[in-house]
Amino acid sequence: MALSEPSLDQWLKEAKLDPQAQQCGMFLAHNGVVRITPKQKVREGIEALGDVSVIEFSYDADGVDAAVAEALTWQGVYYVRVWLNEGVLKVGDSIMYVLIGADIRPNCIDALQNLVAKIKTELVVETEIYA
Repeated sequence: MALSEPSLDQWLKEAKLDPQAQQCGMFLAHNGVVRITPKQKVREGIEALGDVSVIEFSYDADGVDAAVAEALTWQGVYYVRVWLNEGVLKVGDSIMYVLIGADIRPNCIDALQNLVAKIKTELVVETEIYA
């Protein structure tokens, strides 16, 4: 069963109140969602899988906490917040939210890209179930 999603508006309000917010010139958010098109079709052009019906999603909570702590050591990064869903998720459900606050745009973009990649490639188990 999917979890209740956080409010990105609320996250931004809270982030701007954080003591480190004065260092941030940019906040950048990522909202990953379940899509109907299989991952292998999007990335590798494989056609024969059918549409995604649901995904089974889990993650390593300790690993995510460690990844957030690591991201806060990256150049120019002053704020990081992550939420991950879990369970059986249907098309359109949110998989994750990531919010990064950094000093300048390049640091913010790089941090978001690197953190999402680390989470997706090392810390989650995502199984697509086809219709």
